[in-house]
This record gives sequence, structure tokens and C-alpha cells, in this order.
Amino acid sequence: MTAARTISIEAGSGGRAGRDLVEELILPRLNNRFLLPLPDAAVLDPIPGRLAFTTDSFVVSPLFFPGGDIGKLAVCGTINDLAAAGARPLYLSCALIIEEGLETAILEKVVSSIARTAKRAGVLVVTGDTKVVERGAADGLYLNTAGIGTVPAGVNLSPARPRPGDAVILSGPPGEHGLAILAAREKLSVSPQLKSDCRPLHSLAAAMIASGADLKFIRDPTRGGLAAVLNELVGPAKFGVEIEEKLIPRRGKFRAALEILGLDPLALAGEGLLCAVASPADAGRVVAAMRKDPAGKMARVVGRVTGDHRGRAVLKTEAGGERIIDWPAGDPVPRIC
Repeated sequence: MTAARTISIEAGSGGRAGRDLVEELILPRLNNRFLLPLPDAAVLDPIPGRLAFTTDSFVVSPLFFPGGDIGKLAVCGTINDLAAAGARPLYLSCALIIEEGLETAILEKVVSSIARTAKRAGVLVVTGDTKVVERGAADGLYLNTAGIGTVPAGVNLSPARPRPGDAVILSGPPGEHGLAILAAREKLSVSPQLKSDCRPLHSLAAAMIASGADLKFIRDPTRGGLAAVLNELVGPAKFGVEIEEKLIPRRGKFRAALEILGLDPLALAGEGLLCAVASPADAGRVVAAMRKDPAGKMARVVGRVTGDHRGRAVLKTEAGGERIIDWPAGDPVPRIC
């Protein structure tokens, strides 16, 4: 049996080995007119309008999981941060921090996933970087991505805009990515298999904006889950939020696993989920637009902004009680993105 090819420390030295890595493995998969010359900085075409710019790092473990991998996750995560700002994503950067000894085949699969996900989303990876660190200095592979997009005129999304009476809307079930990562990492025997909801959400956000509704706030609940998003929303405001447990979208297989493990889905990350606030008169229009997109088939109003509970998010339970939705304490599932 032939030994697997691995990444050597020399591939990060800036010499021939590094150039070969880029030209043989990366460029054939991410080839475009901005990246092909391998400049120190991509020179982009003029972009009219307001720009949105974001950056993120990805240290997920394991690198491959049901529903995705670190490459797909990095592209989707950056696109979704732009989408939550109301932006149309255009360009991405991608830096790879590779641990010495990583199998070349693994890196090839990840870069191919980056290319495939970006192409399907209609964005270009226009610049990047590779670094190789010694064995034990990283867990196989880390990624850093940044993204640029354009925000349409008239879009004004801010946690300062919601007012009592506004509707709180979810595009789907919370916590599915975090639970899928936990199941994959711990090799939990769950049937049917739990898959991450990892996917790009820019088309969903664009449909919401195109509905003409008065959208005030959008977030993608990743680390900290929906609980963190709701606490971010009410933190600086003179209002509260009430969410009804019975209205939260959920899938049976995830609900059963959550009950067995004793985990709160509101504190777990999603990677294919949007939370929005819209004026009550426009909530139905937003939900209808969302349900026309595959990522929003389960969209619904789950609660409202209220003048009560100022500075707090409250869950109205199915049993008829209430509990505070607090900031997540600790990290129930680390390394999920």
C-alpha cells in the first residue's frame, strides 16, 4: 500500500514547495481572473453602492461532518454574515492554516468543497494565503475567510430599529448544526443520521428584502444560538422579546436527540438559519417570501417584541409557564464553526 501524501513544513516556507501547493492544488479549483495572477492583493472592479465587509475564522472539529465540511462551512458562514447585513455577496478571501502532516487528499477535498460552494452561491474567491505550522500546533486545518458584498439602497437593518409589537421570525429549526457536530464528534448512534443545516442564505435574505416589507433586524444564529441573538437584540433596548415554544420550528429526530442529551436548542448553533424582526403589518409578507426559498420552507412568526420584560428575552413554554432566555453559559458544544 502506498503511503498517503502529506503536507510538509516546507510548503509554508514561501519557496518552491509552497508555490507547487498553490499551483497544483488550489489554483485549478479556484481559478478566476482575479486570483490567477497570484497578486499580493486582488484588484477588483468598481462596486457601486454601500459595501458590507466581514471576516471569520473556522476551527470546526471534525473537519468533515454530515451535511458539510470546514470548506463549505467557511464559505456559507461568510456569505451568511453578509446576508444578515442585507448584502449581496460578491467576493471572498480564504486563508488556510495547515498542520504539517495533513494528508494532501484531505486538503484537496476541502479546497474542492470551497470552490463548489462558492460557485453555487455565485461568489468568487479572489485572494488567499497558505501557512503551514508544525505538528501539534493546529488540529489539522483552520480556515479564515473574509467577504465583500453590496447593500441595496433603502435597506436599514439594525438592532436599534425594532419596537414593541414587531414580529420575531425564524426561517427554520434552531440548533441543528451544533447538534450534528456533537453527534459526529462523539460518534453518537442516532438514527436517522443528524445532518448540519449548513447552507448559504443570501438568496433567502434577498427574497425577504425584495418582499418590500419593513425589515428591521436580521441575524444568523451561529455561536451562542438563538439565545445569543435575542439577548443581543434586547441588551441595549428599552423593550423585551417573547418567544412561544410551541411556535418554534423543529424536526422530530433532532427533538428526540436534544431531549436525550438534555441540551437546549436555543443555545446551539445553526448554520442555515435566519432570525428576523419585521413590522407586524408586514410579517405575513416576509414569511410568505421566505417559504418560497428552500432554506425558508419552515419559516414562521415565533414571537414578538414587547414593552414588557425590558432588557430580557422570555420563552413562553408549552407547559404554560415562562422562563428567561439568558446568554448561554460556557460552551455546550465547542469548535462548531
